This record gives sequence, C-alpha cells and structure tokens, in this order.
Amino acid sequence: MKLRVRNLTKNTILADRADIADTSATRNKGLLKHTGLAEGEGLWIVPCEGVHSFFMKFAIDVVFINKKRVVTKLRPNMVKSRIAFSVRAHSTIELPVGMIQKSQTAVGDQLELEKYEA
Repeated sequence: MKLRVRNLTKNTILADRADIADTSATRNKGLLKHTGLAEGEGLWIVPCEGVHSFFMKFAIDVVFINKKRVVTKLRPNMVKSRIAFSVRAHSTIELPVGMIQKSQTAVGDQLELEKYEA
C-alpha cells in the first residue's frame, strides 16, 4: 500500500508514493534503514505526535497533521540527532528536505491522504 499526499489548500503534491507506518514495528523502524528519500517519497507515521532523527543518515522535512488532516506544525530540514513534536498532531509525514517549501505547505493547510495499491 502506498500513499499520495496532496495539499488541497495550495493545490500541490507533497508525495505521490509515500510508505505507511501504522504498526508498532513499522513506526519504530521509520526511516532508519533508508539512506535518503527521493522526491515523491515519504513516510506517514500514524498515530504519532513526535519524531526523532537519532541514527538517521539524512535530514528530512516533517509535517504534523491532526485527525482532520490539517497541518498543525512544520519542521523543515530536521537534521540528525533532533526531536520534534506537536501535542496537537495525530500523525506525521516525513519528506525529503525542501518539500515543505516546494509545496508551499503552511500551518492550517488542508491535506488529502489517498491510499492506493502499489
């Protein structure tokens, strides 16, 4: 299963082939085994109010969203050995660095998450 993430407010795409981490095992593993993310890739972690980048091999953009898929917080260019969280978030989307800016995503934007078979 893959995920397409659209910013409905700005009519932009954040990811068109993101993975989904919705079990304890996949949430714990996250992107730790990855060496990078290409444009269009990402990881939706649900449920999740916070992420860390300890032991990560690359920086990421992090988008926090609530249950209604509204952006509650942004953490662009999160480098290794950092922690970010949003108590108002229900889940997070990890993306390649630069995707927050490229998609013009801002706090308050409405996102659409569409699952599809890969």
